[in-house]
Amino acid sequence: MNNLRFLSSKPNPLVEKSYLFSIKMVKTVQGIQTNQKEFILSKQLLRSGTAVGALIFEGQYAQSPADFINKLSISLKEANETKYWIILLNDTEYINNTLFTILLPEIEEIIKMLTSSIKTSKQNLK
Repeated sequence: MNNLRFLSSKPNPLVEKSYLFSIKMVKTVQGIQTNQKEFILSKQLLRSGTAVGALIFEGQYAQSPADFINKLSISLKEANETKYWIILLNDTEYINNTLFTILLPEIEEIIKMLTSSIKTSKQNLK
């Protein structure tokens, strides 16, 4: 079941993409833990991969524009960490190339969207 409709009162591509990515992270980690019995690296991926969307969601309710920028900046750090884990898990063969070619472009797109949103928000502060 997908409860995406409950995340935002109006369409928000960044919230939507990051939420759907979080679902993929949960399912990816479930697969790694079930099939390969790997728990340490996969927990790192789960933590950072789901934090991206959680911070973006939290940013919608920021107390100020500066708080909003801060939430997105932390989310950007988590997104970059997630990219690292995806690459590492592929290179250590915990995720296959098919999954890698799905996940890597998605996190890179989220990184680009976050970078753009942060830049725009900083310009709007001036």
